[in-house]
Amino acid sequence: MSFNITPAKRIQMLPEQFFAKLVAKANARASTGGDVINLGQGNPDQPTPSNIVERLKQAADNPLYHKYPPFRGFPFLKQAVAQRYKADYGVDLDPDKEVAILFGGKTGLVELSQCLLNPGDVCLVPDPGYPDYWSGVALAGADMAFMPLTAENDFLPIYDSLTPDQINRAKLMFLNYPNNPTAATATPEFYKKTVAFAERNGIVVASDFAYGAIGFDGKRPISFLETPGAKEVGVEFYTLSKSYNMAGWRVGFALGNSQIIELINQIQDHIYCSLFGGIQEAATEALIGPQHSVQQLVATYERRRDVLYKALDEIGWKADKPSGSFFCWLPIPVGYTSMSFADYLLEQADVVVAPGSGFGANGEGYVRLGLLTSEERLKEVAARIGRLGLF
Repeated sequence: MSFNITPAKRIQMLPEQFFAKLVAKANARASTGGDVINLGQGNPDQPTPSNIVERLKQAADNPLYHKYPPFRGFPFLKQAVAQRYKADYGVDLDPDKEVAILFGGKTGLVELSQCLLNPGDVCLVPDPGYPDYWSGVALAGADMAFMPLTAENDFLPIYDSLTPDQINRAKLMFLNYPNNPTAATATPEFYKKTVAFAERNGIVVASDFAYGAIGFDGKRPISFLETPGAKEVGVEFYTLSKSYNMAGWRVGFALGNSQIIELINQIQDHIYCSLFGGIQEAATEALIGPQHSVQQLVATYERRRDVLYKALDEIGWKADKPSGSFFCWLPIPVGYTSMSFADYLLEQADVVVAPGSGFGANGEGYVRLGLLTSEERLKEVAARIGRLGLF
C-alpha cells in the first residue's frame, strides 16, 4: 500500500535553495581528497568573542532561563540593541514598540513578506540580491519586480527605471547595504531619495543591514534609519551574525516602524516562543559590552581584502576593491558564464566561489568570493587561479 503526500502549492512555488546546491558541489569535491578552499559562502571563519561565550556559560545556570522565555523576548535585550543603535548611528528606538527579536535576520526577512504582501502585490527586489528575499515573496504568493544593480550606477537601484504598473502594485521593497553580493555601500543622498520614493508611492522599505559593521578605508556604513523619515516608511534588519561572529547563535532584530514591528511580533507569536534566555543575555553582552572585537574584525577583513586584491592584480585579474561587507564581486573572463567559471575553478583549482547568476540575472558576468580565510590561504587562491592562465 502506498500513501501519496502532496505538497502545498506554496512549497512548490519556493525557488531552489541556491546555497544548498553550492555547498553540495563543494562537499562532493572535498570528498575526493583535494584541498578545497571554500570562499563561496558567507559563513564567518572567526570564533565568537570570548566575553560573549563566557556570558552564555554563566547564564546557562540561571533556572529562570530553563523556562519558556517571554513570547517577544526579554526587555533587557531590546534595550541593549536600542542602546547600540543610539551609540553607533544616533538613532533613537523605543525598545517596547520599535524592536522585534528574531531567530536570525533571515527569518525576519522572510516573515516580512507574509506580514505585508497579498497575491497580486509586487515586491521590489535588488538584482543581483540575496536569494532568500525571493523565498518570502514566493510564500506570500506575491510577484517580484527586479531593480537592476549595475557598476555604472555604483550598484544602487534607479527608481525612475521602474514602470508605473510596477510602482502602483508595489507594497514592499528590499534594500541591502553594505551589499551582498556586490559589496557596494549606500550614500545618505540615496537613502533620502529612497524615503521620498517610498512615501510618495506607499511602499514599505526593508533595509537589510546584516553587514552594517563592516566598512573599509575609514568609512563607516550608514544605517537607513539615520535618514529623516525612515522610520515612517520602513524597518531595518540587524543581526549579530557578522558583527560578532555569531552566525550559529541566530540572533537578529527588526527595528523601526512600530506598526510593522507589531505585525512581525504577531506572526512570531504564532510560531515561536523567543530565544533561549541565556542566548539573549549573551547577545546583550555583545551589544553593550566592549566593542574592540568588532573593530579588530573589520581590520582583519580589510587586511585580507588588500592582500587578496594585490595578489589578484599580480595575476591580471582586475577588479574594484569592495567598500563594505566581507565579499568581493569579481568580473569573470571572456568565454565563460558565471556558473561555468565557478565550476571550472572548483574542478581545476579546488576553489569554491559563488556564481553571480545565483543572485539574479544581473549577477551574470561575476562571481562572489568571501574574505573568510587567512591571508596566506587567500594568496594561495590567487596563485592557484593564476596557474590556470585565464587573465
